[in-house]
Amino acid sequence: MTEQLLITTIDSEGVARLTMNRPEIKNAFNTELINQICDTMGRLYSDPNVRVVVMTGAGDAFSAGADLHMMKRVAEYSPDENRDDARRLAHMLASIYESPKPTIALVNGPAMGGGLGLIAACDIAIGAEESFFALSEVRLGLIPAVISPFVIQAIGVRQARRYFLSGERFDAAKAKDMGLLHVTAPRAGLDAALADILKSLLACGPSAQGEAKALIHAVANKPIDDSVLSDTAGRIARLRASEEGKEGVTAFLEKRKPGWIKGA
Repeated sequence: MTEQLLITTIDSEGVARLTMNRPEIKNAFNTELINQICDTMGRLYSDPNVRVVVMTGAGDAFSAGADLHMMKRVAEYSPDENRDDARRLAHMLASIYESPKPTIALVNGPAMGGGLGLIAACDIAIGAEESFFALSEVRLGLIPAVISPFVIQAIGVRQARRYFLSGERFDAAKAKDMGLLHVTAPRAGLDAALADILKSLLACGPSAQGEAKALIHAVANKPIDDSVLSDTAGRIARLRASEEGKEGVTAFLEKRKPGWIKGA
């Protein structure tokens, strides 16, 4: 994999950091970067030594979304080719959203269009107070189609009706207020804010975290009926009997750290 577009590092705690490395064009997505993110996600998710995946951008921006030069080129494709190209972005976002491991967007600067989709696809988003955001597709005669399921889930329908239609910019405080960001900090304090979140994540059972994500997908927006109640009861019964579940409970009762914590 060329590191010109995506830089990947993994530290001793199992934290993988993916840095989109196109600072000269605000880390805009092109086909190669999209493919590299998908391939890298698949590799990291199958690596038992990786606990958390952090995504950020090089330079002073998180991501400007789709590379407009690429979009101009693909606009000349056939309808089927154009659809296939759009689906590559959808697969990239899904690879993040469906990860069994926690994913964090470390938003170091502005994010536009598809960049907001990437933020919304992550489990946790930490943003620099200096950042700004926009769903600016309508100003180009387009719509935020592929990213819409992720962004609407993050910010809600009412906010989407405003910002999808106006394309206007909003700041980090507004992004946090509407649910796109969980935490904001000065750009110089982003790593400290990330360290706090990582400390919490790394204290938890890795299998349980994957199961917790699956649980959310299974019960969100479902009626609380016998089917859901039976499903949730089955899930906890299975985890109580799992090796990780037994280790976690035993470690708590014995007042020691569970085995999944480094140096326990």
